[in-house]
Order: sequence, then structure tokens, then C-alpha cells
Amino acid sequence: MKVMRIENPDAGLDGLKMTEEAEPGKPGDGQIKVRLLASSLNFHDYGVASGRMPPEKGRIPLSDGAGVVEAIGDNVTALKPGDRVVSVFFPDWETGGPTIDNFSRTPGDGIDGYARDCVITPANWFTRSPAGWSHQESATITTAGLTAWRALAVEAQLKPGDTVLLLGTGGVSIYALQIAKACGARVAITSSSDEKLEKARAMGADYTINYREHDNWGEQVRGWTGGEGVDHVVEVGGPVTLANSIQACRVGGNIVLIGVLTGLGGDVPTADLMRKQITLTGIIVGSHKHQRDFVKALEHMKFKPVIDKSFPLDSLADAFRYEESGAHFGKICITI
Repeated sequence: MKVMRIENPDAGLDGLKMTEEAEPGKPGDGQIKVRLLASSLNFHDYGVASGRMPPEKGRIPLSDGAGVVEAIGDNVTALKPGDRVVSVFFPDWETGGPTIDNFSRTPGDGIDGYARDCVITPANWFTRSPAGWSHQESATITTAGLTAWRALAVEAQLKPGDTVLLLGTGGVSIYALQIAKACGARVAITSSSDEKLEKARAMGADYTINYREHDNWGEQVRGWTGGEGVDHVVEVGGPVTLANSIQACRVGGNIVLIGVLTGLGGDVPTADLMRKQITLTGIIVGSHKHQRDFVKALEHMKFKPVIDKSFPLDSLADAFRYEESGAHFGKICITI
């Protein structure tokens, strides 16, 4: 079978190499064999493959995997051969509160991921895919989709009529736009591209702002709400954007920090955060239960994820370079 490995972690994306390896045999007790057919790219995957988050030599990248169950081992009852499935980000986090603060058990980082034809795993490392979704569409759920769902549905407890601010037009933010509109919320979204903002408006965004043209975009968004501020912010930037997000948020509002695209540390306007009594929550993706709930919700919300472009597995380095360019709107997928 074909397997993509990071053979030289010091070489960045040039260190990705396709290999031919023996296919795994039969699944054991409690295991399933999945024929993988699609994946999708996330900033975390890029960090591993590019060497910013150096992996072990030979690591198989990609956290997201979707495909079909080919065989099951003894004592597997939740899935059967022929089921369409999608992987989970934290294999060991079944339900309840967070149980891990690192990526040591995340496929594609601490353990081998899904840039390959076939895999045998414990059965609970996958959930069912939404009915009627393609494998590429399903592959976007594991990381980006579930992060957006947890941020809005679980942490923010989003309800109709709420106002939401989203930063940028990457995979998580566009998923969050779709979820928020499906739930009856009003949405503001930022970008440095007027073309991308036009696409966001076509998807239902109520207010758009080019942050390169407005340094004080937080105040601009607050003005859109009549001076009150938004109820919820899905914050992907981190230190450089957090001050504006706080300005955009209402007194008693929520900011869910899901990314640190602008750096790992920096100044936080703690006085403003305290004065406005804002709840600031940091999250990393979600649990198996979160994903099962999300899949059920997707079958009722009647939207499909936005896929910007797809690449074959043997062009994975090119796919990451496209992600690196920032030209994408929504998700970048991999066909396997």
C-alpha cells in the first residue's frame, strides 16, 4: 500500500516521501480495518510536516482520515463492514471534560496518522460519517469542523439571534460561519482579502471587514452591533488579534481561543478582559462524544463543508505549499 512518511524532519516539506509498504492483515479483538479514501489539511498538520513542530523521523502525517470499514475484529458492535467512517482527533478522549494537554496521542503528530491507503485501529478511533457526505467532505470533520462545533455549540452555547465574530476564512472559520447561520445567529467575519469577504457574504455573513484596512477592526465590529459588542468570538489568531477581539466582545460575552496563528505568546489586555467580564476559554478540538453529536447535527443542518481544492496523496507537499500561501477559502482536501 502507499504510505506518505516524513523521512527527513529537518528538510521541511521536502522531507515528505511516498513509500510502498505491506498492507496490514486482519483486525484483532476490538479493532477495525479502514480503507482510507480522503483526508484534509489543518494548520496543525502543516506545523508537523513543515518542521515547525518537529515529528519523529518516519512519522505518517495527517490527523484527518475518512473511508470505509473493510473488516471488523471480535467484540466490535458499533460498526460493521461497509460503514463510512471518519477519524477522531484524540483517540483516548471518549467523553467528559478534557483529558490531555498535548498532541502525544494525536494521529499525524505523536502517533502515525492517515496519509496512507489503509489502517487498523481500535474501533472507537472512528465515528460514522454523516449520511450522504462524500469521503472528502467527511474528512473535514475531525479537526476543523469539530473545533468550530465545540467552540459554538458546546462552549458558547450558541442560540438563535446571537452575534458571532469570526477571524479569517480558513477551515475552522468557514465551518463556524456555516454552523452559526444554520443556528440562526448573525455573523461578522474578517479577512485581508475583499474577494474572500465577498464569498463570505454570499454564504450569509452579515458583516465583513478587511482587517488590513482597519487596524481597529474590533471597534468597527462593535459598532456593527450598535455599540454593545458581539456575544461570541471564535479567536484563531492569538496574541496579535486578541486585543481587538476583546474590544469587539460585549460585556459578559465569550471568546473561545482555538488557534495561535500569530504566535505562541504576547501581551494580553487583562484590564479590558476583566472590566468587560469576558469568559476566555482555550480549546483543542473535542471528544468522541462531541464528534458523534456533531455528525448527528450535520445530518439536520443541511449544509456541506466548503472545499477549496483537492490534491492526490502523492502531491501532499504541493497541498501544504498551497495552504502555506494562504490563498485557500475553506478546506484543502487530499484524495487517497
